[in-house]
Amino acid sequence: MSRTLLKGGNVLDPAQGAMLRHHDVLIEGERIVAVSSTPIDAPDATVIDAGGKTVMPGLIDCHVHVLASLANLGINASQPNVLVAIRALPILRAMLDRGFTTVRDAGGADWGLSQAIATGLVPGPRIFPSGKALSQTGGHGDFRPRGDVLEPCSCAFRAGAIARVVDGVDAVRLAVREEIQKGATQIKIMASGGVASPTDPIANTQYSEAEIRAIVEEAEAAQTYVAAHAYTGRAISRAVRCGVRTIEHGNLVDREAAGLMRKHGAFVVPTVVTYEALARDGARLGLPPESVAKIETVRQAGRDSLRIYADAGVQMGFGSDLLGEMHDCQADEFLIRADVLGNLEAIRSATSVGAAILQREGELGTVRAGAQADLLLVDGDPLQDITLLTGQGRHLSMVMQAGRMHRRPTA
Repeated sequence: MSRTLLKGGNVLDPAQGAMLRHHDVLIEGERIVAVSSTPIDAPDATVIDAGGKTVMPGLIDCHVHVLASLANLGINASQPNVLVAIRALPILRAMLDRGFTTVRDAGGADWGLSQAIATGLVPGPRIFPSGKALSQTGGHGDFRPRGDVLEPCSCAFRAGAIARVVDGVDAVRLAVREEIQKGATQIKIMASGGVASPTDPIANTQYSEAEIRAIVEEAEAAQTYVAAHAYTGRAISRAVRCGVRTIEHGNLVDREAAGLMRKHGAFVVPTVVTYEALARDGARLGLPPESVAKIETVRQAGRDSLRIYADAGVQMGFGSDLLGEMHDCQADEFLIRADVLGNLEAIRSATSVGAAILQREGELGTVRAGAQADLLLVDGDPLQDITLLTGQGRHLSMVMQAGRMHRRPTA
């Protein structure tokens, strides 16, 4: 079993907000086996000098769509399945280049793609797939255009579709069971209108409470949880009351809804960077005009929501939710978070809080004995300069995932 020793680096503990100066980190196989303030003697290990650099956990993005190679999700879903998969490969590699060693896909990616990465067949972040998100007819996952005839949705069979259309308590129960049988590690639902979909106003609530409760019940029976796309305080509150564990986006939250989330222990995954990218590039990259018109409704509110959640004590995970060429903006979410909440909270969102959302505390998002060896070597201190985590990974001299070296320091 291979062993690697990182010598004399400054180890960042995000959960504690501490920088452990001049520590050694020993990796054996896929795991960290020791973190020590005294030198570790490991004569058989490959030694990497980490002096003057920061050793930190690999980053976690809790809201991505790795199969969304086009900004127009309706067109993305009409692509041939093989083309969708092949177009995802550079997206996955670029995420890993930026230091994102784990992602939670919020609709689209499946067990097969996660296995291709887990077995080393293709490079990319470890994927926690949601399979197809669940959407009601006319909801955020229904990309059929308006017309006088509503053809059956083929979304459940298209690799490029982020969601499947399903209605009714019995039908959603079956859909949850099917997605979990196919390998989903959590269930994603559309609980309000959205930006990218053509026919649903953002303020709409979606799914009846009976349907949401049934979805939550089936997920909990399978020892997992439900994440809900929801924008408004009304949509957020009804989802949380029904047992939803994570709220996605949540731009139009009010203080009452944030307080309810805190009471129920729900997480939020804001995705503020996507609205900046959509405002700048969405129309040019093929976002439909009806979607472009919705952006300003949620853009500034997304920034404002970060302070509302923080004041209420709601834990925030890191999310990007980018589409097509806009995936390059992934790490720019750090700049927005840091500007409002500070560097440490921005880093926590993509490490310790992300691990808690994934129910992998102590295994991901940390540098400690027994954890997965998902590690970054940063050329400087990101607690002082958050831009070190941006720039497409140019400030990362090492990216390690599960003990495998994706980027090795140069001598």
